[in-house]
Amino acid sequence: MGIEPKKRTFLVTGGAGFIGSNFIPFFIEKNPFHQIVNLDKLTYAGNLSNLLEVFDNERYHFVEGDICDKNLVDQLFKELTIDGVIHFAAESHVDNSIESPDSFIETNIEGTFTLLEAARKHWMNAPNKPKAGFEHARFHHISTDEVYGSLGAEGFFTEDTPYAPNSPYSASKASSDFLVRSYFHTYGLNVVTSNCSNNYGPKQHDEKLIPTIIRKALKGEAIPIYGDGTNVRDWIFVLDHCRGIELVFNEGKTGETYLIGGNNEHHNLYIAERICSLLDSRYPKASGTYQEQISFVKDRPGHDYRYAIDASKIRTALGWSPEESFDSGLEKTIAWYAAKYRAKSEQ
Repeated sequence: MGIEPKKRTFLVTGGAGFIGSNFIPFFIEKNPFHQIVNLDKLTYAGNLSNLLEVFDNERYHFVEGDICDKNLVDQLFKELTIDGVIHFAAESHVDNSIESPDSFIETNIEGTFTLLEAARKHWMNAPNKPKAGFEHARFHHISTDEVYGSLGAEGFFTEDTPYAPNSPYSASKASSDFLVRSYFHTYGLNVVTSNCSNNYGPKQHDEKLIPTIIRKALKGEAIPIYGDGTNVRDWIFVLDHCRGIELVFNEGKTGETYLIGGNNEHHNLYIAERICSLLDSRYPKASGTYQEQISFVKDRPGHDYRYAIDASKIRTALGWSPEESFDSGLEKTIAWYAAKYRAKSEQ
């Protein structure tokens, strides 16, 4: 494919999406001897403009394609000597999974299976017997805290929490988690899994909560909040998550799962009110406040009440901790989206 092998070549799936497009520039800068091959189908959620900072980097290569394409995936592993996978690619919007679950089953389950089979075929001679040169090849599966279901007012998810997915999205991610687990226990494949809380930050798709709040506020439109706005999520700034992913990929124990959370629990109404307050101070309206635009809409079917992560394991075992507070991360996020949306309005 015209890609010259470097010291190690890692396949990143879904690298044009939100978290992937933040991870790739971060990883390339931190790891100057490795190259990244980004395999992305470029669905509505993938945007190559999110990767402009690495376009000209000789250690970054983009391949447009589907993780369900067995022949393409096999070709990449074979021709590029892939010896690491960081698997972001997934359908992830819960509302879309309720309306059209088919693509979630295909991408999240069948796509993960295709990647695992390619890794097994190219890295292993037999169960628990890696091929020469692939003794350290690793498959890192990126997942979500939504696989654990919904919490009440108290308690936290840990790595030992039983799975209880409540949406087609979370059920498909739970299935992919179990596939990854099975390839470790059955074949001895070198896998690690990380389950994260809600990410926020630059490059997220407009459909998600925080970009929607900022966009609607700046456009003077109603800011939609599901139900009564009391659903609670734990939030992590995307670059803090990227740091955690790199640590798990490089130093995590084979076969283990690590929960990565920001310890920033807030209900959705607070998120909207906090963003409106920050916008009021930075981009004040001619009259009134942005908070006056908040509007409550019909709740999502099966809307989980609360997610919260106990990230003690990754903190203790790998020394990870978030660098951004919720407010510092939110200020950076608002600045990025405000520049984006205000630039669009001036075109």
